[in-house]
Amino acid sequence: MLIAFSVAPSGAPAGAPANPDGSVHDAVAAAVRVVRESGLPHRTTSMFTEVEGEWDEVMDVVRRATEAVMPFGSRVSLVLKADIRPGRTSEIDGKIERLERALGQE
Repeated sequence: MLIAFSVAPSGAPAGAPANPDGSVHDAVAAAVRVVRESGLPHRTTSMFTEVEGEWDEVMDVVRRATEAVMPFGSRVSLVLKADIRPGRTSEIDGKIERLERALGQE
């Protein structure tokens, strides 16, 4: 399973002022730290983090990353997209490699 997700806080945490510039980089860093410590194959871009593994282990990482963001706001938004392809592994790189090969054939 390959999952792309984005998690971000909104609203000020209880008893704290909102970040005046609207930046959520500290919250995102907390989530990405969870992903990196998981040991699963992953990639972070400017908008999403991708994680690859078995259903239960990937969903556990997403849950823990979401929980890591909770202290940064009064609510949390989670966007998740999954590619569930039983029997396939290394798709986090394989999909990109196939795309690059296809682009080279044009």
